[in-house]
Amino acid sequence: MRERVHIVGVGGVGMSALAQALLDSGAEVSGSDRLLDSGGGTPVLETLAAQGVALFPQDGSGVLAGVGRVVISSAIESDNPELMRAAELKIPVEHRAVALARVVAGRELVAVTGTCGKSSVTAMLGVILEGCGFDPLVVNGAAVIGWSAGGGRIGSVRSGRGVAVIEADESDKSLMAFKPDHAIITNASADHFDMRETLGLFDAFRGRVAGHVIDGISEGDALGQVEIKGWESRFVHDGVQYKVPLPGMFNVHNAAHAVRMALALGADAGDVAAALSAFKGIERRLQLIGYCNQAAVIDDYAHNPEKLKAAWQTLSAVFPGGICGLWRPHGYTPLRKMMDELVEVFAAVCGVEDTLLLLPVYDAGGSATRDVSSADLAFKLAGKGVKVELVNDLKAAEVRMRELSAEKGALVCFGARDPGLPQLAAELV
Repeated sequence: MRERVHIVGVGGVGMSALAQALLDSGAEVSGSDRLLDSGGGTPVLETLAAQGVALFPQDGSGVLAGVGRVVISSAIESDNPELMRAAELKIPVEHRAVALARVVAGRELVAVTGTCGKSSVTAMLGVILEGCGFDPLVVNGAAVIGWSAGGGRIGSVRSGRGVAVIEADESDKSLMAFKPDHAIITNASADHFDMRETLGLFDAFRGRVAGHVIDGISEGDALGQVEIKGWESRFVHDGVQYKVPLPGMFNVHNAAHAVRMALALGADAGDVAAALSAFKGIERRLQLIGYCNQAAVIDDYAHNPEKLKAAWQTLSAVFPGGICGLWRPHGYTPLRKMMDELVEVFAAVCGVEDTLLLLPVYDAGGSATRDVSSADLAFKLAGKGVKVELVNDLKAAEVRMRELSAEKGALVCFGARDPGLPQLAAELV
């Protein structure tokens, strides 16, 4: 008899990937999502439902007798109705990372972590190993273009019989649920924790790895000649040239991490170069959706200062005519914590030809302290000379972005959590 696993918040990026991986492993899966409380939905939820995932509002109705485990993320609060119902029925509750560790148990495991770039590196490594014949199982934090089977699967997961490659999250310290054979640590910055705590966390994780560690914190990538031109980059490692079909120096480093790990696992350098050159990218990471008038429409997950800085600077180099960037803070606590750094970053990257549009903070409900707003950020940025405008909702953002499309080189939707952002990018096209 198949075990039934119930996932709280199944429509989220990490939870939907886990649901796909569990389905691939033969488990029966159900899930709840707050969007279903009001009858809403997303393409992700529709894809899961089409694969047989039973979907419920997040009111406890999906936690039934016969459910073997209830899986939560760190975003689920202790008074959630699903948790209360699980307690009543004495059903075990476990964190997403623990559930994922069960899925990959018994395989050679590569874990990719770091403050920035881990989804891109996980995807690149997965595509490289696929192209080199390793048949990897990959569970990523973002959908890889070409892995969704025309919308029939969650594209952040590749089913395979070989080595497992997973993205391990540092934001809630759940990376410590894994004891990988090999690991990539992309970089470290003060995002969810201060720098001292962040470095200590990665030190502790590094100590759990038995084999190869590609360490972007303490090691260089030993790159030879680097060339960045338009939407493409090239670099040399150990005498071999690698083409990265993505813009920006940060993607060169992402690709170098993936290349070094693939070589450490025994892949042939020529095969690695060929596979990397065919990489099509991942959704919501500088994803070129199409065009609105003459302006490129790009969707990107950037939500913290370092990611926003890297993405904006990269796009400025590609689109010197100016950028209209729409950003939605993904929570009140992150906005409050990052306020000063956000002001510094936006003031540095926004040129006179650029316009920044700010949406209200994405409010997922719960007991958040709502004492900060996008208006606070806009006021500080205006004082720094940034051309910034507040837009009340996604519809108003669409109207303003269409107006600006005649004068800008690119229209960019930045932000995490809100499923309306990629939908807006599609609408603009």
